[in-house]
Amino acid sequence: MSTTHLPKQYVYRCNKIPARGPQYRSPKSIPWHLFDSVPLVDTVTCAPPLEPTRVSACWDEEFLYFRFVCQDAYMISDFTERDDPLYDQDVVEIFIDETGAGKEYMEIEVSPNNVIFDAMIENGGKGDIVYGNRSWNIDGLETEVAETAGSLRIYDIRIPMAAFRKPAEAGDCWRANFYRIDEQEDGTREYQAWSPTGVVNFHLSQMFGSLQFV
Repeated sequence: MSTTHLPKQYVYRCNKIPARGPQYRSPKSIPWHLFDSVPLVDTVTCAPPLEPTRVSACWDEEFLYFRFVCQDAYMISDFTERDDPLYDQDVVEIFIDETGAGKEYMEIEVSPNNVIFDAMIENGGKGDIVYGNRSWNIDGLETEVAETAGSLRIYDIRIPMAAFRKPAEAGDCWRANFYRIDEQEDGTREYQAWSPTGVVNFHLSQMFGSLQFV
């Protein structure tokens, strides 16, 4: 799939972990300093958000890994069950479209309390969800959320390659986007995106960026 129509900053070069071993059993043990991190911006205005977010990704033969590093001085997250509507409160989100057609893609969300939402989405092509299959679960999906000094919250996400139609290989290019919803103490909400959609709608699949496996 060609990516010449996409702005350069919305193409993420997803590098392979140099040498996988037992030390990489946990996403937290990935050598994240080796991989690029990209910022999220306000999905409507493209302005820097009040609380910055950066996202990194990498892969090996067995897993696709993501890390969100979020400034987060105030958090609200009341959900406790898998596939609860996490998008109604603070959450980070990953959308991945293997085929690039924009009609079907996986949506993965993780709350600050490490509750998971995963669904397969059918899209009508204009940001309208035709069907969201919440009964679809990713076997072996692993997530961890940790708080650090300075009001940072770190989300680590490990997706088995078995969840995809076929495992990624060097040279593959999938469409994807990364998001965050961040509620402030005064009740206002920031909608952040890697590849901005221009409106408060994360399901505009034509605005997804590209995840290039190298």
